[in-house]
Amino acid sequence: MPKRSGQKPDFMQVARTIVERAIGEQMDGSPLEEPEHKSSRAQAGSIGGKKGGRARAKSLSPSKRKEIAQKAAQARWIKRKQRGTR
Repeated sequence: MPKRSGQKPDFMQVARTIVERAIGEQMDGSPLEEPEHKSSRAQAGSIGGKKGGRARAKSLSPSKRKEIAQKAAQARWIKRKQRGTR
């Protein structure tokens, strides 16, 4: 599992953040900074990765798709033989 970047937040920092969110403003009285939100379509997954594979497959010719599938199957068999399983 990859290690996460950055340090763990201090307990007091986490507590302060929770309190600030609960009261809706920072401890010094200034308003909370609103994080930028993704569009609702992006949050729903209708942009980008969700349709990427289908769009790529649709743009490829049947012979090219077959070639890619055979190459992937060959790679899987090589990996399986290296592990020593059947």
